Amino acid sequence: MDDVSTDLVVAGIAAAIGEPARARMLYSLLDGHARTSTELAIVAAVSPSTASVHLQRLKTQRLVAVRVQGRHRYYALEGPAVAAALEALNVIAGSARQQFVPTTPVRLRVARTCYDHIAGSIGVALHDRFVALEWLASASTGDNEYEVTPSGARGFGSLGVDVDAARACRRRFAFACVDWSERRPHLGGALAAAVLTLALKRKWVVQDLDSRALSLTKTGRRELQVRIGLHM
Repeated sequence: MDDVSTDLVVAGIAAAIGEPARARMLYSLLDGHARTSTELAIVAAVSPSTASVHLQRLKTQRLVAVRVQGRHRYYALEGPAVAAALEALNVIAGSARQQFVPTTPVRLRVARTCYDHIAGSIGVALHDRFVALEWLASASTGDNEYEVTPSGARGFGSLGVDVDAARACRRRFAFACVDWSERRPHLGGALAAAVLTLALKRKWVVQDLDSRALSLTKTGRRELQVRIGLHM
C-alpha cells in the first residue's frame, strides 16, 4: 500500500470514529463485551435504523465485527489493534469510560446452562483458560469455530473428555458463543456439551432442579485449580 492509499484509509477510519454516535458505540465496546444493535442504539442515543447504518459504516472500516447467534447479531471490536487505537485516543481526550454493568441475577451470571454447555462467568473463564493453555485454536473455516490442538487433545483427554466422540456428533464441534450476561465468549458446541456432561458427572457443578443455574462445588473448585490452573 503506497503513502496516498494509506492516507485515504486512515482518513476513512478517522471519519468513521469521528462521528459522535459511532464514537459512543465504539467506546461502549472497549470493555470487551459484545452488544446488540438495539443496545448500541441506546448507547448512541439514535434510532435502531440509524444505528444499523452507523454499524455498517464501522464494519466496512473494519472497526467492528459482527457475530450472528440465533436471531441476534452481536457487535464487538474487530480486534486488539482497534482497542489500542481507541485507548490512545482516550488518553489524548483525557476522559474515563464507563464499565459494562450486567443486570443478570447473580446466580445465573455466575454459572448456568446455555442449551447443553456452561455459560456465565465460569463458562467464560473456562473458555479463556482453554485458549490460554492452547488447547483450542481458531479453525481455518472461520465463523468463530475452534479446533482442538494436539496438546488440547491430550489435555481434554486427561480431564475425561472424549474429543473424538464430540467431533463425531452431527453438530458444530466447538465455537465461541457470546455469553448473554458477560458479553464475552464461552465455549459452545459438542465439545462444550461434553465438558458440561463431565462436570455434572464428576459433581464439579450441580444444577438447580427448577432453573438453569449451576453451582460450582468445592470439589469442582479444587479440580479446576489443580487440573487446569483455573482459580475461581
